[in-house]
Amino acid sequence: MSLVENKKARFNYEFMRTLEAGIELFGLEVKSLRQKQGALDGAYVIARGGEAFLVGAYIPQYQPKNTPKGYDPRRNRKLLLTKKEIAELAGNELKNGLTIIPVSVYNKGRKIKVEITVARGKKKYDKRETLKRRDAEREMQRTLKNQ
Repeated sequence: MSLVENKKARFNYEFMRTLEAGIELFGLEVKSLRQKQGALDGAYVIARGGEAFLVGAYIPQYQPKNTPKGYDPRRNRKLLLTKKEIAELAGNELKNGLTIIPVSVYNKGRKIKVEITVARGKKKYDKRETLKRRDAEREMQRTLKNQ
């Protein structure tokens, strides 16, 4: 069950490879995510120095009055991946036109996981084609439903 999703990701990017990563969070962030608060819009992943970080994800405090002073809801969060996966992500990061984006945050048992993907940004004409295909499928469904 998804807690937070990046809804625009499938529209704006063409997915190449998907990975599952653990994420290092504070307790107040875990509680906030379980309440389905947060956003992945504009977030991305960087791999530096043998570590991977989630940059720009917004996870608000669970109880604002009990939050420690200086809490930053957009702080960089460490992703828990194997050395091999991190090396692969670092290699993909250097290729032109590829970026690493978070798609969703979800529960897996008692753990919170992040689904990340290596993606290529779509051009404007690709986005229009996606919209046309979606509209055509919707129209077919309506026609089949009415028969």
